[in-house]
Amino acid sequence: MNDTGTWGCGAAALALLLAVQGSAAAQGAKPWRHSIIEAKSDAGIFMTIGKGFAEKQGLKLEIVQFKTDIIELQALLAGDIDSFDGGPAAGMVAAAHGADVKLIGCEWPGVPYGVFVRPTIATPQDLKGKIFAISSPGANPDVVARAVLMKFNVQVEDVRFANLGSDLDRFKAVVAGVADATVVSSEYTPIAEKQGVKMLLRASDVVPDFMRICIFTTGKLIATRGDDAARFMAAEMTALSYALAHREETLALTRETTGAKPDDPRPGFIFDDAVNTNAIDPEMHIPMDKLQWMEEQALRDKVLAQPYDVAKLVDPSVRQKALALLSK
Repeated sequence: MNDTGTWGCGAAALALLLAVQGSAAAQGAKPWRHSIIEAKSDAGIFMTIGKGFAEKQGLKLEIVQFKTDIIELQALLAGDIDSFDGGPAAGMVAAAHGADVKLIGCEWPGVPYGVFVRPTIATPQDLKGKIFAISSPGANPDVVARAVLMKFNVQVEDVRFANLGSDLDRFKAVVAGVADATVVSSEYTPIAEKQGVKMLLRASDVVPDFMRICIFTTGKLIATRGDDAARFMAAEMTALSYALAHREETLALTRETTGAKPDDPRPGFIFDDAVNTNAIDPEMHIPMDKLQWMEEQALRDKVLAQPYDVAKLVDPSVRQKALALLSK
């Protein structure tokens, strides 16, 4: 047999061996079920972890989607998922009422939201008497909407809130005139004008201390599967760094996940906006000052009846273990 034939057989044998080893590793991997809010134009950033990063940490990852972080929280407490991406407000309120919820890191502490309105609305004061679309009470759009109204001295009682689903659902509701205003991701900026809608203001200019997304799990899971939680966090950190460094690959994953067309400007817009504003933190620091602001906002919104020590919501041990894993 010639050298080429020998090499061909050897390569085939090596490929078979690697496949068997990979299969065995997958069988030995521990399951981890993580949820994100319904995929949209930034989906590639969140879904990159599913491209083998969790497996490298010994986890068999399943990513599921829910329309709001309120539903995610309910799924976590029911034991249906192990962790979720969501806004701090819902988890904080739940923890203040005794729920076993722990914040373990914040991957997107920036504020990528805008208040989008019908053309007839020129100022925040024009929102009086109007229909303001939110996803559900206590979720991010609701918290941002209330904070913006308060900032411009518009009483929440003077606005009619309507629960109208996901970002896309709410944006379409404003386009159709079913609602007059909504809080959605700034990804809609490049298509708003053509749809007869405009951004009234960027949330980051009004409520810069608001945080978009942190990762939550339970104290029970940390106690029983703390090492797995740390491996998940390590995988997430690595995946976020990779996603931010590989724009086109991340945008392709977004289009694959959401079915967005190649000429849809939204994925590129939100990616570039996140990078240019340093909105994403791959090391997932936990900014206690911003959590404190969100607790104070919850008090102002009367979502919390009394002050809550946000330190009780946080468990930094998982993040510390994840960083230690990555430093080896």
